[in-house]
Amino acid sequence: MVITNGFTYIAFLMFLAGGLLALEKYTKWKIFNVVPPLVWLYVLNMVFCTLGFYNSDGVSAAYGALKNNLLYAMIFVMLLRCDFRKLAKLGGRMIAIFLGCSLTLAIGFFIGYPIFMNTLGGGQKTWAAVSALYASWVGGSANMAAMMEALPVDSGAYSCALALDTVCYSVWIALLLLAVRYASKWNNAVKADTSKLDAVAQAANAEIEKDQKKKATSGDWIFLIGLSLLVSALSQMVGGAMNSGLSSIGLSMFDTGTCTTVFVTVLGLVCALTPLGKLPAVEELSSIYLYAVVSLLASTASLTDLVSAPMWIVYGVFILVVHVVLMFVMSKIFHWDLCMVSTASLANIGGSASAPIVATAYDASFAGIGVLMGVLGAAIGNFCGLGMGALLQVFL
Repeated sequence: MVITNGFTYIAFLMFLAGGLLALEKYTKWKIFNVVPPLVWLYVLNMVFCTLGFYNSDGVSAAYGALKNNLLYAMIFVMLLRCDFRKLAKLGGRMIAIFLGCSLTLAIGFFIGYPIFMNTLGGGQKTWAAVSALYASWVGGSANMAAMMEALPVDSGAYSCALALDTVCYSVWIALLLLAVRYASKWNNAVKADTSKLDAVAQAANAEIEKDQKKKATSGDWIFLIGLSLLVSALSQMVGGAMNSGLSSIGLSMFDTGTCTTVFVTVLGLVCALTPLGKLPAVEELSSIYLYAVVSLLASTASLTDLVSAPMWIVYGVFILVVHVVLMFVMSKIFHWDLCMVSTASLANIGGSASAPIVATAYDASFAGIGVLMGVLGAAIGNFCGLGMGALLQVFL
């Protein structure tokens, strides 16, 4: 079976995404607790790609028309909730713990890459996929998708990076929950200071509750969709102009995709400080865009690329080991408690949707801290991915 019509292709992708989300919601199957719908969506589309379902000119045309346009719209909408004034509720200590996790993960990525580079498959094409993965391990899946256009990410390497992300995330969240019972030993070993934790949790939860009271109307949805698509179009025009200007002064390494990603990221962060950042439906629309973009990306990736995934997973385990060792050292120096270190770690690797899971395992009032840490990651994830890409190219 081959889908030859572009509209049928898009309709099928969105139906598959919606069907998986409906299964999660209505069946309560436990498999979705281990492997979330977004990963199933990617894997199933890879299967269909491998079987040749999407091998037609009509599909290629639809993919080319939509992928970048929806990607930049997604980045803009995703960042509208990243108001740095809200992050002030975390306080300097919590932000430092989050950034400490980002830094130690970066060190693991960087020192591990030359060790595993020749075993990951794909030759020199893997550095961009590794950089995209790091963007995801700071911010989330949307940041990883954003790197697909900002960097020359090979679709096969991207598939392997996703396999690493899925396996390591599933194991990591289980280990962090298991570690809750040993928190006192960690805290005693590092002489942790938890004196101000309750006050930070109260402020963070108040900020989250304020946003959750808003309900979106049809007018909100129409305006936000129109705004995000217009921003996507304008950002691509600006990105092209930036690329031409930079190339004229000898900075041709900043290609159009990179310039556009940086511009739309900065624009989203600026708009988050305006009334646009208070629009309802932002979370819902960014999720819709994310599922659409991931579906499109997966529809061009073949399962045959996953033959090299085992060494990617070993690489991921190496990164996590480095992360734990360095975070323990930093906790000894700065007296960070295990609750906030675990929350920050999962906020990096899993995003704002996952971090509250570990935070509330310690205390239900800590959920807001996890959410705000995840918001911080989404705000800086694209820049971290681009920075990691620049660093990894020294090994080429």
